[in-house]
Parts: sequence; C-alpha cells; structure tokens
Amino acid sequence: MLLEIDNLHVHYGAVAALKGISLSIDAGKIVTLIGTNGAGKSTTLRAISGIAKASGGSIRFDGQDITNIPPHKIVAVGISHAPEGRMIFANLTVRENFEMGGYLRHDRRELQKDIDYVLSIFPKLADRTKQLGGKLSGGEQQMLAIARALLARPKLLLLDEPSLGIAPILVKTIFQKIVEINRELKMTIFLVEQNAHMALAIANYAFVLETGEIRLHGPAAAIAVNPEVREAYLGQS
Repeated sequence: MLLEIDNLHVHYGAVAALKGISLSIDAGKIVTLIGTNGAGKSTTLRAISGIAKASGGSIRFDGQDITNIPPHKIVAVGISHAPEGRMIFANLTVRENFEMGGYLRHDRRELQKDIDYVLSIFPKLADRTKQLGGKLSGGEQQMLAIARALLARPKLLLLDEPSLGIAPILVKTIFQKIVEINRELKMTIFLVEQNAHMALAIANYAFVLETGEIRLHGPAAAIAVNPEVREAYLGQS
C-alpha cells in the first residue's frame, strides 16, 4: 500500500472539515475522491501534502509516517500536489515554473529530459516556455500546474480539480493526459474532481466523501453505476 490514511481529522478553528476518514491507495493506480463542494475533498489533499494540519489520525506514505511534516519534506519523500486553482507562479515564465517544480533535484541533465517529456505530453507549452505563466489561458495554466508537479518526479501525484475553469473542449484532453501519465510513468494519481463522470471513467478505485466522512468506496466502475451516486453526482436516476 503506497498511501494509508487512518482516522484522519482536520479542523479549521471550531469547524470539523474531516471527521475521521480512512482510505488507502495502491501503487500505480488512479484513485478518485468525489463529493460536493465543502465535502472536504481539497482538505484531504492539503493534509496529505502538509498544508492543512491534522488534528487527529495518521497519514503513512510508502511505510513512513508523514502526518504533519512540513510541505517541502512531503515533496522530498515523493508527493507532488497540483492544487485547486492551479497556483502557478504567474510572474515567472513557463520555463521558470518548470525549474521551480524541480527545485529539490540536482540531476540537471535528467531534469532537462523530464522537461522535454512534459513538453511532449503538453505540446501547447512548447512554444510558450518564455511566456509568463499569468499570460497563459486557463487550460494552459492547468497543463503547466500538472507539468510542474511532475518535474519533482513524485511517486504520488495529487490533482485537485484539474477541470475547474477549463473550457469543455480542453477537459477531455486534460483527462486523457492524466491517463497517459499514469500509464507511461506508472505514477500513482489521487484525483479530486467535481466532474464525477469524467473522474470515474478514468479511475481504478473511488471514494465518495460527504460532509467530512467517507460514505462509499469501491471500484470506480461499481461506484459509477451505484444508484445513489448516479442521482447525486452524475445527474442520472
């Protein structure tokens, strides 16, 4: 098991954002976490990456307890987070954003190979390496956020709402790229996504989060045909 979360609690002041969730992720899989706004999906990823502090429970990664260790150390153990809203460095060029993604790496030649690889995945960025991140379109910024996270060479990639604010025509492309990254790099991906239909279509396994608690979990294909999920998240009955 690559990631194990046990009885995780997170509070924002007096508000309980996560109420003792437990989940696990196998290496090499795409796992999705779906739920409504405010369910605690982003908080789950933020707790894994050390941005949100756990008030109880534990997070283990690759056999190591990483509960509440600082975010830069989380990156060093092999977890990268592409956060909601992309959060690229708007005043840096695309190339400089890439270099920030690989800031812990000392293998400059291998880093350049990885930059070449992410440009092959996201060819739209290849002609924009000298352009400021803030000048890119929303879809291009999302591609940059994912590419930057990949350049840390993570074992686990956390993706928070990669379809948010993206033109529908580009959403399919982004999801195709997520599958490609998983397949070609054998990279484990934990995907938080409001577009439940798209997320369940590419995931191996799924968890459904409601008001800070795991309500359902199982193979993504089974979750996709669950009547409650179809009605609540897929607009079907």
